[in-house]
Amino acid sequence: MKRASSYMVAAACLALAAAASLSQVQSAPAASSAASTGLDYEFFKTKVQPVFLTKRTGHTRCVVCHTTNNAPFHLVPLTPGSTAWNEQQSRQNFTLIQRVAIPGSMDSPIVKHPLAEQAGGDPHHGGAQQFESQADPAWQTLKAFIMGQKA
Repeated sequence: MKRASSYMVAAACLALAAAASLSQVQSAPAASSAASTGLDYEFFKTKVQPVFLTKRTGHTRCVVCHTTNNAPFHLVPLTPGSTAWNEQQSRQNFTLIQRVAIPGSMDSPIVKHPLAEQAGGDPHHGGAQQFESQADPAWQTLKAFIMGQKA
């Protein structure tokens, strides 16, 4: 009986490992296809990243929470004493933002989540609604990125 139980545990572990492998293979093309379908790294680095570093009245800077939280949108922590990300960190951030950036889609969490609900955003964002309206220049920058604007 013990041998049969051991075989069942081993088989279950193998099945879980295979499922995890398949999941990674299926999600990998999504991330790479995001970059190839219109998200511009230079625009992200020079225009979008500064949005995450900017202090808005009544709000904490995005970088404060999104480097330490466990949310789908995560940023690389700044090097101590730095006020901006270096090239390697920017490239990591570009990869990470693809979790919440759907090229060409206004339903992308990166544009919808921090926008006030009355302006078409999500009803809840732990950091409050960073952008009161779609006319906000910083929100416009996020939208331009999602819509494929180039640097």
